[in-house]
Amino acid sequence: MFTHLTSSRTVWLGLALAGALVISAQPVFAGECPADKIKPRARQMVDTKPVGVTDVTLGSIDLEKQPAHIEGRELRFRKLTIEPGGIVPWHSHDDRPALIFVQQGEIVEYASNCVDPIVHKAGDLRPEVYGTSHWWKNLGKETVILYVGDVRRDPKDHNM
Repeated sequence: MFTHLTSSRTVWLGLALAGALVISAQPVFAGECPADKIKPRARQMVDTKPVGVTDVTLGSIDLEKQPAHIEGRELRFRKLTIEPGGIVPWHSHDDRPALIFVQQGEIVEYASNCVDPIVHKAGDLRPEVYGTSHWWKNLGKETVILYVGDVRRDPKDHNM
């Protein structure tokens, strides 16, 4: 019985230590720049045009006409299809927050504040907020499908 009690204490101590490490660790989610790779101006703007990308607006809401009354803003929901080798050109989210859901495939993001490229796979959700400037490329052999919800100010803003 004494051995069992000692083993139980060891197990509980190990579990407590593992829990403390999990709580104190910086979380890194799939498709996110690791904390030790974040660096201001890590990547310069790349001047490219869209290649192999289809951008279809599935719906939008004029937020000024809603109870929230957010003047001059539109909530937009889109589907981007990126063929193999396709490029979503450099753009900023300083004035256009967005959520990107990777429905199919795998795509690489080249962010202005990350030293390494960031790989996004099917099922990943990527927030794009103030301070995010980047471009994306489909390096795989499969078509990538992204669903994008963003809040746009300028209806003439056709950034992807």
